[in-house]
Amino acid sequence: MEQRITLITLGVSDLPRAKAFYEALGWRGQEVEETVFFQAGGLGLVLWDRDKLARDCGLEPGPSTGFGGIALAHNVRSDAEVDTLLGLVERSGGTITKPAAMNPIGFYSGAFTDPDGHAWEVAHNPAFPLAEDGSLTIPDFGGK
Repeated sequence: MEQRITLITLGVSDLPRAKAFYEALGWRGQEVEETVFFQAGGLGLVLWDRDKLARDCGLEPGPSTGFGGIALAHNVRSDAEVDTLLGLVERSGGTITKPAAMNPIGFYSGAFTDPDGHAWEVAHNPAFPLAEDGSLTIPDFGGK
């Protein structure tokens, strides 16, 4: 298996609401057959009905309860961008779950959930610089 991720699919309970939330954050997607596709750098973020996604993965649909064990991250170029984005998230219907602050590791970050409870971190971490196109390369940790 090659070391890459091509699509991340978020199971949502209300597709129009989910699409509207991400569009309010400035994302632009295409809706095809009750599925929304967003180009996100070199990969795709997909919104699809939660129950259909479960069945497609061979799982029984069930209620969404609590943290699902995954968090998406959006790195930005400054602390001010973290604050600006978290403000936009709140105005757009997301929930701030961790206000922006310097974290114990030493970079500025905050967190939110989208209307379906998917967790996102927003961070400015100078140790993970972004290229002009927004792509991130994991730094060499020197064998740590």
